[in-house]
Amino acid sequence: MLRVVFMGTPDFAVPTLKTLLTLPDVQVVGVATQPDKPAGRGRALAASPVKQVAVAAGVPVLQPRGFRKNPANAEALRALTPDLLVVAAYGLILPQSVLDIPRYGSLNVHASLLPRWRGAAPITFAILAGDAVTGVTIMLMDAGMDTGPILTTGETPIQPNDTTESLSQRLAVLGAGLLRDTLPRWVAGEIQPQPQPGDGVTLTRLIQKEDGLIDWGRPAVEIERAVRAYQPWPGAYTLWRGEPLKVLKASVVAGQGEPGRVVMVQGGVAVATGAGLLRLDEVQPAGRRPMPGKAFVNGAKDFIGSHLKEVV
Repeated sequence: MLRVVFMGTPDFAVPTLKTLLTLPDVQVVGVATQPDKPAGRGRALAASPVKQVAVAAGVPVLQPRGFRKNPANAEALRALTPDLLVVAAYGLILPQSVLDIPRYGSLNVHASLLPRWRGAAPITFAILAGDAVTGVTIMLMDAGMDTGPILTTGETPIQPNDTTESLSQRLAVLGAGLLRDTLPRWVAGEIQPQPQPGDGVTLTRLIQKEDGLIDWGRPAVEIERAVRAYQPWPGAYTLWRGEPLKVLKASVVAGQGEPGRVVMVQGGVAVATGAGLLRLDEVQPAGRRPMPGKAFVNGAKDFIGSHLKEVV
């Protein structure tokens, strides 16, 4: 029986954990996830999606705030005597001393085709860049940022209407299946890890709230990708009457005008950009529910002709 400790936090990690819990030759002896965080209007502490699954399955849960400055956290992990660590979107850096605990090493389920999009937000950056294809890499972890050798990969096309949320859901399922197929072959010594290529390395970074503010001087095609990439967080938005106006769905249409100027087009309302027009298919005014762009304009006639400025 292979003793596995799983380390993950968000929804993306849940299919991998659930898969591990169903494998007949695997025993999940512990789960590490990030500490509970305030959520919702009441800001009450909420468990991560991974913790909720682990608790329901009766698996012991560890919630360290880090490993570098507190050796006791690494010792708690070592006490579980894992044969293997499986990591998926955990959110904390693991030092080499932790990665070396299990005899079969530490495997990471990473949501990109490495070495493209190393780092914290590979799905968002793949959409922002207009990539046609992405996927999942099962990697043998080292102390670098997603620099370890590759065991296996799986691909999926990025659909024209994909958001970070929809693509994340698809990649999560792909990653769980890929790990299920890779795990027995890795333990049996049938896979030789391959170093990542030196060419094609791209890096991501943590997404910030202010990244969602639309710069109308950019081309419409880039803004449309940002609308999808920033769903569900932080959301793409502009400012009108001093309040945020979220852009939930948008389409690139032909035309040109002063960047930021709102115009009527066939099928609704659009905003001129640095190249082309962006039709606002669905928006959400501050304090209101999402609505079609046309419905919003019906109740806000002065929106047409207004100029949406980026405020810093």
